[in-house]
Amino acid sequence: MCLAVPFGLTEEPVASENAARLLNSKQITSSLSEVRGFIDRGNLVEAKTKCKDLLAHKLAPEDLRRVHSELYQLNVQLIFSQTSTPDSIQYIVQQGDTLQKIAKKHKTTIELLKKSNSIESDRIYSGMKLKVSTANYTILVDKSENLLKLFSGDELLKAYPVATGEGTKTPAGTFTIETKLENPTWFSPAGGVFPPGSPGNLLGTRWMGFSIPSYGIHGTTDPGSIGTHVTHGCVRMHNEDVEELYSIVPLKTQVTIVE
Repeated sequence: MCLAVPFGLTEEPVASENAARLLNSKQITSSLSEVRGFIDRGNLVEAKTKCKDLLAHKLAPEDLRRVHSELYQLNVQLIFSQTSTPDSIQYIVQQGDTLQKIAKKHKTTIELLKKSNSIESDRIYSGMKLKVSTANYTILVDKSENLLKLFSGDELLKAYPVATGEGTKTPAGTFTIETKLENPTWFSPAGGVFPPGSPGNLLGTRWMGFSIPSYGIHGTTDPGSIGTHVTHGCVRMHNEDVEELYSIVPLKTQVTIVE
């Protein structure tokens, strides 16, 4: 268990039975160069379309990983960009609005509002146009693979490596995120209080607590443990990954953990 102060299974994209011939690594490299060219020109939607087109072909396992990696990075770049997407709207700020009010109304996060609109401060003004996420984000944690998968509806957006507990220490089931903390204090089950930044603070830089008490998703001071089954029961992520996820998913996000 981890204590901090006041978490529908969909598979990854695969080629269809009628997919085109097997593409070789040289062709994949050339296509991914085109994808990066679209990105450099700011054409993120075209870049994503090109990546998804590649997944309609037969790919060798290593090439499939390369394309998925590029697509995962691109999906997050789109989320944090000002580019309109099917799961976002353009919102015109009304008198009396605050980022907190807008985030709560549209079930998103203040961090995502700021990142996707290149806003440095919390100040907004009437008539201002904002990109607002309307995505229904869900999380799937697969303990057998030690992967955390972020979905928008049925679309897999990104898979993150994680650490979980051995055996049944990390409980299987469906939960919701009920608390979110930046730079949390860790109250060790064995005793002891570890403040933010302490080498003994196993929670790292972020905490997202589940509807089941004492369990959640958090960062780490031991990045070498990611990919193993060593936690007290929580889902442990690299700090840069948990900070990214923290910015995207709001409170009440559904988290399903499977064996």
